[in-house]
Amino acid sequence: MAELSNLRRPRGAHRDRKRVGRGPGSGLGKTSGRGHKGHKARTGGNTKAWFEGGQMPLQRRVPKRGFNNPFRKKYEIVNLRDLKRIEEETITLDVLAAHRLVDLGKGLPVKILGTGDIDRKITVQAHAVSAGARSKIEAAGGSVELLES
Repeated sequence: MAELSNLRRPRGAHRDRKRVGRGPGSGLGKTSGRGHKGHKARTGGNTKAWFEGGQMPLQRRVPKRGFNNPFRKKYEIVNLRDLKRIEEETITLDVLAAHRLVDLGKGLPVKILGTGDIDRKITVQAHAVSAGARSKIEAAGGSVELLES
């Protein structure tokens, strides 16, 4: 009877490890399952995930255009037309996240842009606000509070 003290694994549950280069009788002698010559037969002969067999790689085939500023500030963007749907009078980052307008998990600063109109008095808290958005909010009697990013 099988008890905790004398348990055995079921038949076929354990497989011996592949011992390569141990003579012709093993079936994996001489070339050790690597075939004859070639790149993959060599030590360390594996290719990078993006290697294309010597073909001109994709990152070199695609043309590089324009200037990519490595110091560009990236923002989470919210437009005034999106704020129009929110009922709260004070719009904070948590309110924007609750309405799924920003993803705070990205850790990016939030910027309010002026696309659309606002027709009521609101207080907006954000890291940056465009001049157009600020003028529209203040024209509706609201105010803007800038946060430190």
